[in-house]
Amino acid sequence: MINTIKDQNDNVLAIIVKANYDKPGISFVTPDDYSQQLAYMHHPAGHVILPHIHNEVKREVLYTKEVLIIKKGKLRCDFYSNDQVYLESQVIETGDVILLVSGGHGFECLEETEMFEVKQGPYAGENDKVRFEPHKF
Repeated sequence: MINTIKDQNDNVLAIIVKANYDKPGISFVTPDDYSQQLAYMHHPAGHVILPHIHNEVKREVLYTKEVLIIKKGKLRCDFYSNDQVYLESQVIETGDVILLVSGGHGFECLEETEMFEVKQGPYAGENDKVRFEPHKF
């Protein structure tokens, strides 16, 4: 199951790949022009991925995109427009993967949570983001 979260202007805020998603082969869930690519891979035993080297390709990254891989637990992800207006929330849990594409986002751990975060570098510290007050539930 893939869930795409969009704002009121149909801009993609996030793509959630639920833990039960299963499709044979390689399935890219992102368009080719995203600066962060996300693919799901499911291969049978004995499948060979040929050794390879990635070529040097200059890329321009304007906005950070983050991937969260939920190793354990449950997390509520709150989505905001670029104007910091609350839009909706989704719960992600053990085994889910979320690509945060645009807009704002905040989180509350609903259970003890372990996760990995993957994003483009180098890290720009506090210049990388604007923090704001969360929506009151």
